[in-house]
Amino acid sequence: MEFVLSELAEHVMAARAAHKPMRIRGGGTKDFYGEIGTGVGPNGSAVLDVTAYRGIISYEPSELVITARAGTPLHEIEDALRQQGQMLAFEPPRFGQESTIGGCVASGLSGPRRMAAGSLGDFVLGVRLLDSAGNLLRFGGEVMKNVAGYDVSRLLAGSMGILGVLAEVSIKVAPLPFCERTLRLSCRQEEALAWMSQWRSQPLPISASAWSGDDGGQLHIRLSGSDAAVRSAQGKTGGEPLDQEQAAQWWDDLRDQRHAFFRQRPLWRLAVPPKSPALGLGPTLVEWNGGLRWIAGETEEVSEEGARRIRDVVASAGGYATLYRYDRKPAGVPVFQTPDAGIMAINRRLKNEFDPMGIFNSHRLYAEF
Repeated sequence: MEFVLSELAEHVMAARAAHKPMRIRGGGTKDFYGEIGTGVGPNGSAVLDVTAYRGIISYEPSELVITARAGTPLHEIEDALRQQGQMLAFEPPRFGQESTIGGCVASGLSGPRRMAAGSLGDFVLGVRLLDSAGNLLRFGGEVMKNVAGYDVSRLLAGSMGILGVLAEVSIKVAPLPFCERTLRLSCRQEEALAWMSQWRSQPLPISASAWSGDDGGQLHIRLSGSDAAVRSAQGKTGGEPLDQEQAAQWWDDLRDQRHAFFRQRPLWRLAVPPKSPALGLGPTLVEWNGGLRWIAGETEEVSEEGARRIRDVVASAGGYATLYRYDRKPAGVPVFQTPDAGIMAINRRLKNEFDPMGIFNSHRLYAEF
C-alpha cells in the first residue's frame, strides 16, 4: 500500500506546485455536508480519491484499539470489531456501504450513543496526515497512554479535510453491551425534555434517547448494561418495550438518518445545552438527552432572515446551529456558524501551518479558507 500513499503524495505536491486546489474524497457519502455539496471543488479543483488506500493495519482486541487506512470502508471495520464483541462506541452515521473511516473522522459526526459514550473526537488516539508539501506527519499513538500530539489528533476530527489528507487513524473501541432494551413512551416534546432532565440526575444506563413529533410524539430510550441494571432502570422509566429486532432496526435507521424526518429540507443540526427548553423553531427531532435538536425548515428554500432567526434563538440558548442539508441557500448563509474571533484566529493559524497554499478543501468548512 505504500505505493498508493506515494501516488497520493505526488498528486498533492503537483497540485501545490500548480497552485491548484484539491477536493479530498473518500466514498462520497458526505458530499452533501459543508459549504460545497457537489464533490467538486471551486475553480475547477481536482478530486483526490483516497479510497484505494484502504485496509486494517492492526487490531488488538485486548488493547481496545484499531488502526486503519483512511480509505477503509466503515462497514469492514465494524464487521471486524463485531466478531470480537466490540464496537465504535460513538456510532458514526454510515450513509451507505461506501462510507470510509477517513470521512467519518473528517466530518466528526457521532450517532445516538454519543450522549453516553462521548464524541468521535474523544476516541481518536492518533493519525497520520499528508500535508500540502507531501510530508507524512504522525500525531498521537496507538495506545491510550500515549498523549504525544493527542490534541492535534482531536483537532482533525471534524476539520472537514481543510488541514490535510488523513492517511491512517487509530481509534479506541469499546465492548458491545451485555444487554440492551428499548422502551417507547408517548408524550409531547416538553414532557420528553422534562423526563430527560430528570433521568440525567439519576444513575440510569441510558445509552441513547430520541423524541420525534411524528405519530403524535414518541420518546425512545435505549438501556445498555448488565441485565440487572437494565431491568432496574426499566422499572424507573416505564415505557412499552420493543422487541430486539425492531429496536435494533429503529436505532440503525436513526443512526444512519433513514427516518422520514431526515428527508425534509432544509435540515438544521442544533447543538444546545441539554437543559434547553423546546425552541419553537419548527418540526423537531431531539437526541442526546436534549443536547442535539434537528429542525426541519418550514419552507424549502433557506432565507437569510430565517437562518438569522434560528441562529439567534440557538445562540441565546448557548448553542450552535449548522445548516446540515439543503437544496438551495443564499451565499450569505454559511453552513457552519462562524465562531468568535479568538476561535477563528486559531483556525486561521492552523490552516496556515498545515496548508499555507490553501489547496485542501477550499471553503468546505468556512468561506474564508
